[in-house]
Amino acid sequence: MTSDLLAPLDLAFWNIESAQHPMHLGALGVFTAHSPTAGAHAADLLAARAAGVPGLRMRIRDVWQPLAFPLTFPPAFGGATREPAPDFEPLDHVTLHAPTDDFHAEAGRLMERPLERDRPPWEAHVLPGEDGVSFAVLFKFHHALADGLRALMLAAAIMDPMDLPEPRPRPAEPPRGLFPDVRKLPGLVRGTLSDVGRALDIGASVARATLGVQSSPALTSQPTGTRRTAGVVIDLDDVHRVRKTVGGTVNDVLIAVVAGALRRWLDERGDGSEGVAPRALIPVSKRRPRTAHPQGNRLSGYLIRLPVDDPDPLGRLRAVRTAMDRNKDAGPNRGAGAVALLADHVPPLGHRIGGPVVGQAARLLFDILVTSVPLPSLGLKLGGCPLTEVFPFAPLARGQALAVAVSTYRGQVHYGLLADAEAVPDLDVLARALTEEVAALNAACAS
Repeated sequence: MTSDLLAPLDLAFWNIESAQHPMHLGALGVFTAHSPTAGAHAADLLAARAAGVPGLRMRIRDVWQPLAFPLTFPPAFGGATREPAPDFEPLDHVTLHAPTDDFHAEAGRLMERPLERDRPPWEAHVLPGEDGVSFAVLFKFHHALADGLRALMLAAAIMDPMDLPEPRPRPAEPPRGLFPDVRKLPGLVRGTLSDVGRALDIGASVARATLGVQSSPALTSQPTGTRRTAGVVIDLDDVHRVRKTVGGTVNDVLIAVVAGALRRWLDERGDGSEGVAPRALIPVSKRRPRTAHPQGNRLSGYLIRLPVDDPDPLGRLRAVRTAMDRNKDAGPNRGAGAVALLADHVPPLGHRIGGPVVGQAARLLFDILVTSVPLPSLGLKLGGCPLTEVFPFAPLARGQALAVAVSTYRGQVHYGLLADAEAVPDLDVLARALTEEVAALNAACAS
């Protein structure tokens, strides 16, 4: 294992974190237990297997040397590296908890805690069920250590082995010299000028998107550091039935379900949020495995208004589809939703100094994050116990009350809701509304 500099967006996630707004991803997996001791056995397996997964041994260390060799551009001073932890101890990261009858209540409490920054930033919490027939594992990975896909790969590496085809070897990157290859300078200059133009375009779009915009009060929160989670499972066939009837993509339908659920939730609350269409940020992965930062975050995004004011479920879906098509036509490199790409144009020291300010600016751009996390279609097991449900959780931005993550697994769609517990004490109402909206869309398609 070797050290490597954090990619710009990884560094941004590392620096915008605060005690009230930790920047870790989460996933709550629920397993069928084959014995009352299955949870304890699972904890032992996780600790034993973690020792053999190189990515789980990596810690993040600050870089303060004015000069580092080989020289890099932009300078690494003020940045951070991902490097092997010499004293890695898996038992520091895997915890077996007391039996519980509410996996989500425990998950919310555990998602509140920031990860330890002086050791590899990940944890696995094993939660035995009081019924003795199930247990859950909450995985937490810092966003600077892994994006959603990389976190999935790390978690899968400590599950039961599966017969998978061998990945094609990645060609080794040539060693960097002290100075860039002069033959590449013309291309570098053209690329730099193009990047600057793109950054200015994104910056202008962000300014237009935030100027005079009213945030949704129900989705705005003062930082309390509290967390609550909920999970909803719906049948993927119901989603496909709507998509085949109306058109668009599965993702369009899943976003429209969120819009409809928010409408129902806001109506029931009656707290003055009616008439304010929440701004949703839909992340778009741009990570390319063969880049210099194969495990790093490389995200853009689409910014859309969720049509909560439309009483017709199919009308809401058409509005979401139109907004998503408009964003796709413009591409992920343009518009206010591509704000994450600006991280590439900030030197490491700038991320460190400006991180706290950037962390507070999210609420100016969007009200809610709605993200999709990929999962394999193959059935996963731990200690022979099959994984039956998995609920992803996205980090909660400062000033925001709710984040929504969604995954498909084994013919089902799993919505993972993470909320500020004080701002959203009625998260169960929103969870129920997701199921009701799917039923309403299917009924509208059948009529």
